[in-house]
Amino acid sequence: MRVALIHYWLLGMRGGEKVLEALCRMYPEADIFTLFYDPAHVSATIRAHRVQASWLNPARRLYRSLLPLCPMALESFDLRDYDLIVSSESGPAKGVITRSDSRHVCYCHTPMRYLWDLYPAYSREWTPSLAKRLAMIPLTNYLRLWDFASAARVDEFAANSENVRRRIAHVWRRDARVIYPPVDVDKFRWEPPKDYLLMVSEMVAYKQLAYAVRLFATTGRKLVIVGDGPEYGTLRSLAGPTIEFCGRVPDEELHQLYARARALIVPGEEDFGIATVEALASGKPIIALRRGGSVEIVPADIPSGVLYSEPTEAALEKALFEFETMEALVNPHQLQSRAARFSEPVFRREMRLLLEETSTLERPSVVRERERTRAALQG
Repeated sequence: MRVALIHYWLLGMRGGEKVLEALCRMYPEADIFTLFYDPAHVSATIRAHRVQASWLNPARRLYRSLLPLCPMALESFDLRDYDLIVSSESGPAKGVITRSDSRHVCYCHTPMRYLWDLYPAYSREWTPSLAKRLAMIPLTNYLRLWDFASAARVDEFAANSENVRRRIAHVWRRDARVIYPPVDVDKFRWEPPKDYLLMVSEMVAYKQLAYAVRLFATTGRKLVIVGDGPEYGTLRSLAGPTIEFCGRVPDEELHQLYARARALIVPGEEDFGIATVEALASGKPIIALRRGGSVEIVPADIPSGVLYSEPTEAALEKALFEFETMEALVNPHQLQSRAARFSEPVFRREMRLLLEETSTLERPSVVRERERTRAALQG
């Protein structure tokens, strides 16, 4: 069986690329297809595979602006020789064209948020002028139509959380099995906490880091921020002397920052939240917005941190006070044991089960659809 792995783009190592690494270890002979590829910014595990980038790759520095061309670039990949296609999707990766007798499983981190639930915010952020937003309307309408239609090319979907499973059902009207993404939980450790709280995040607007930075600048609490992105300059301008920006850091330095932190701050809605699992694996509690993946990850039956309801400075400040009253009750070993359900062996077992089911002629989606049709006719 020949296997192709499809990933939207390979320009850095974030959560989606960690999932791709796990798939690479599952299928060491698989070939990788991607829209944009910069080998200097991905791991040796990924570079060990044959990677084919699309014809857009020479312009990869402009990848955010080339989204309208991505459907055509994806559809140009020749996948006729492959029996199993596994796409890793939070961009348009699922839109590849495959043989009718091959099997296509999509592991979805989220449908493209800039086309769907966050479209109003993104349209104002990317195109602040009214004239440009009006010009974008027909283009984004075309992309949404293509995105919905290309979901029909997938035989089975896996979602990285219940949160994303609901989003898939809402946007594409497709079922999905929840398989949590893999985290190398054994690499993380606990150490006695220093006097700082930690944020680990890409610096983009929808992560909602700004209100947390403003609060810490006002109250004088120590905050360490790991990550980079287009919002970096804005966040630096909001920060005070007790806030430290580390940028992107090597893995060992990140492990040490987790190990010595008092808690992890998650101010926005995460599709899943790999940083949240990494903090649990370090025995550290979580202070997070009560939305998205945090609700699924943070244990509710043991002292594990605080979930708060609104993305505001007042709500976060109240959560920090609540955390400070219960901080001494946190048991690091309990938190680390709860992180084990997000390990790579669990991910690999669940993915293999799904892929084995999908490789049969009677695929689960076909069986369910036939059963629904039969029930409707009988009713």
